[in-house]
Amino acid sequence: MSETTAYKIIGADEWSGIVAAGAYAGSEVDHADGYIHLSTEDQFAETAGKHYAGRADLLCLSVDLTTLGETVVWEPSRGGQLFPHIYGPLPIAAVTKRRGFGVSPDGEVQFEDQA
Repeated sequence: MSETTAYKIIGADEWSGIVAAGAYAGSEVDHADGYIHLSTEDQFAETAGKHYAGRADLLCLSVDLTTLGETVVWEPSRGGQLFPHIYGPLPIAAVTKRRGFGVSPDGEVQFEDQA
């Protein structure tokens, strides 16, 4: 895949711990699956709606995949789409941007800076 940026959804309350640690070790789901789940720009809204509907306390982390080397593996998931997965921690240095957002109960994404 030639994508250079992917997106990770986290709870806004997790950010300070990530900064303190210097890296994100992953969510419970990430740990269970053995890798950190990311989405491409085209996959982001569907992922947010499917897994985070009804939450208003989220951050979208933009991740520069070029800094992660071979820890990024593109693997088929939902509907056979290839998703970027990180095998290892996500270093904070790879996060290029963060945006607060929420997801309505019906799955619509609303970024704070779009209000």
